[in-house]
Amino acid sequence: MRFALVIRSMLFAILLMGVAGALQAQVRVAIRVGPPVIPVYEQPICPGDGYFWTPGYWDYDYDASDYYWVPGTWVEPPEVGFLWTPGWWGWNDGGFAFTAGFWGPTIGFYGGINYGFGYFGNGFYGGRWEGGHFFYNTSVWHVGGGFHNVYNEHVDIRNDSHVSFNGHGGIDARATSEEEAAARGRHVGPVAAQTQHMDAARSDPQQRASFNHGQPGVMATARPGDFKGNGVVRGGEAGGRADNGGGRSAVHPKDLPAVQRPAAPNTGDAKQDQKYQKEQDKLVANQQKERDNLQKQQDKEHQQLTKQKADDTRTQQVEQKHQQQTQQMQQRHTQQTQQMQQRQSAPRGGGGRSK
Repeated sequence: MRFALVIRSMLFAILLMGVAGALQAQVRVAIRVGPPVIPVYEQPICPGDGYFWTPGYWDYDYDASDYYWVPGTWVEPPEVGFLWTPGWWGWNDGGFAFTAGFWGPTIGFYGGINYGFGYFGNGFYGGRWEGGHFFYNTSVWHVGGGFHNVYNEHVDIRNDSHVSFNGHGGIDARATSEEEAAARGRHVGPVAAQTQHMDAARSDPQQRASFNHGQPGVMATARPGDFKGNGVVRGGEAGGRADNGGGRSAVHPKDLPAVQRPAAPNTGDAKQDQKYQKEQDKLVANQQKERDNLQKQQDKEHQQLTKQKADDTRTQQVEQKHQQQTQQMQQRHTQQTQQMQQRQSAPRGGGGRSK
C-alpha cells in the first residue's frame, strides 16, 4: 500500500509538472513592433444578397513571431440585425495587444483605424438594416448589379491615415460611451467561416509580413477561405481604396496626411527623454525631407508628360508608378517610426537597446 501511495504521488507530481509546462508554453511575449500599415486594395464584388463585408487586417502568429494579413472578405452575419466591429491593435502595458472583432446590433470601438469600405475610424457607413433586410450603401460597397436593396450616400472621410494601430505613435482615438456599451452589450465573436478564413491566411507564407513586406499575396476574397477562386484580389493589382465614399488613396506625397509625430518620450529620466526627443525630431525632419524630394521628382515627371503631350495610357502608367512610390515611402516611414519606438521602449541597461 505504501509503495502504491508513493507511485501515485510521483505520478501526480509529474502531471502537475506537465500542466505547468503547458501553461508556460501558452505565455505570450509582448509584441514590441506594431503591425504594418493597412495596404490599399480593391473590394471584390459582393457574392450575393445577405453577405456582409469584413475588412482585412493584420493578425499575429506567435509561433512564427510574425504578422500575417487576413484578407478582407464577404461573410454571412450570424443573425439578422447584426453588424461587424473589426478587431484592432493597440499599445498596452509595454507592448501591442489585439482586441478581437465581434458581431452585435451596434458598432463598437475599433481603435480609430481606417480600414476603408465604410470603416473609416469611427462608426460604420457600409449600409443599414431595415425591416429585417440589409441595405447596401453603394457609395462605399461594391455590390454590382441585380441588387434592389441599395442606396447611395456620400461619406466625408476625415481619417485618411493607413496606420494600423492605436497609441504609441499610431492613431490617437478613444472609445465613446456608446462604443463601450456595444462591447459590453449582447454580441458574439467571429463565425466559423471567419475563423477558417483566418487559419487559411496564417498557413499561407505569402500572407506573412516578413515575406510580403506589407504587400500580401492575397488582399481580399469574395468568399471566406477561397484564396484562388473568382473574386480574389491579389497584391500589386491596380486600384485599392481608390474611391471609397469620396476618398482617394494617396498617389503623391502631397496627398498624404502630415507626418505623424511619435508620442512624447516619458521614461522618467529627463536627460533620456531629451535625447529620445531629439531622435524623434530628427526622424520626422528626415521623413519630411524625403517626402518633399519625392514630390519634386514626381512634379518634374508630370511636367515632362505635359511637354511630350503623353497619351492617357502613358499618363496612367506614370500615375500608378507614383502611387506605388508614395505607398512604399509611407510604409517605410511607418516601419522607421516603429523601430525607433522599439529601441526607445527597450529596458535601459540591458542588451536590448542598440547603441
